[in-house]
Amino acid sequence: MAADRAYKSTPHTRKGATTTFGSRTDIGCLRDHNEDSLIVAPPLFAVADGMGGHAAGEVASEIAVNVLAERAPAHPDSEALGRAVEEANRAVIRAAREGRGREGMGTTMTAAMLEGERLIIAQVGDSRAYLLHQGKIQQLTRDHSLMADMIEAGQLTPEEARSHPNRSVITRALGSDPHTQPDLYEINVETGDRLLVCSDGLSGMLRDQDIEATLARVHDPQRCASQLVNEAIAAGGHDNITVIVADVTGFAEVRRKKMARKTKFSIALVLVLFALIIAGTAWGTNTYLHNAAYLANDNGKVAIYRGIPGSVFGFSYSELVETTSVAVDDLQPGFAERLKDGWRVDNIEAAKTLVKEYQEDIDANKQSATAKDSQQNTSGQGADNTTASSTNSTGGSHDANPPAPANHGGAA
Repeated sequence: MAADRAYKSTPHTRKGATTTFGSRTDIGCLRDHNEDSLIVAPPLFAVADGMGGHAAGEVASEIAVNVLAERAPAHPDSEALGRAVEEANRAVIRAAREGRGREGMGTTMTAAMLEGERLIIAQVGDSRAYLLHQGKIQQLTRDHSLMADMIEAGQLTPEEARSHPNRSVITRALGSDPHTQPDLYEINVETGDRLLVCSDGLSGMLRDQDIEATLARVHDPQRCASQLVNEAIAAGGHDNITVIVADVTGFAEVRRKKMARKTKFSIALVLVLFALIIAGTAWGTNTYLHNAAYLANDNGKVAIYRGIPGSVFGFSYSELVETTSVAVDDLQPGFAERLKDGWRVDNIEAAKTLVKEYQEDIDANKQSATAKDSQQNTSGQGADNTTASSTNSTGGSHDANPPAPANHGGAA
């Protein structure tokens, strides 16, 4: 039967622990129903082993864990956890009186709360809590059983108690006495420790050193819980078997959650900053494009444009503001050449100022050229008048005193 019930781990569990806790309950090999109940609701872990036979033990254990889950504190508090167990005891007694289950039904209860590096336990009966610390196992709870009393009195050895005919007799349980109180334990644990809560279906079948070896060897808590159940079944499985394994992460989990929150905040901050950068860049670019200006040739005239020349990613960012009366041909060659690709300036006012300077320069050049031409024309007219006067003076003298004929004297 043990071979047929062997636990087969899934690829998911083989890859590593997916949680810090795991659990399994099994009917065992001899019982026809399971009277165990459990709670796995971190930070609360609990095992209840019902007694009283069919339709009684399972009712008692289920009532107990339901009340415990409802009344347990949100965080480790031994007094509050103890009161929750006491209320569970009274609920089991009331249920028997009201006809739910059977008279005389009862259940054990071992409840543990593990948070950070603090562990508290409230315990009634012989379900146990163990701690694996630095590879060594330690039983944290004391059994409320006849065997435990006899061992403490020196009447039996632990090994003899394992096969004693009265080994199942317990001296304290929920459902028998309304004044029953649990034993309370407060324990400081360390990161790397491992908590085991189990019914006597495990501890009655396996020796502590065998439990220790499995707890130390199987790292995944869920797989470890299943493996312990398998081993109890292989050893005979005389009772129902319930196992909870929880790893002590100490403040690592708190740090992980804090780091996760910090990471989320950092990512959100980066996204906000990125959005602000994008928005700032867009605003700055828009402001720059709105204020920037350049000069260009528009059909032979100097034109003022808002924006930048050319295109960016296929988009044009320019707008014609004004086509001036300044002719490109009137500019100096170097200036005209710069207009071909757009002559960038800081803003529209700077562009207008530059155009005004061009116009003034052109006007000054024109005035200078006009004055020079006028001066040249005046100088030319004066030279012509001087030549004409000299010519006229010489001719008059010639006509007034003509030379005497050469044969004038001989004729006389």
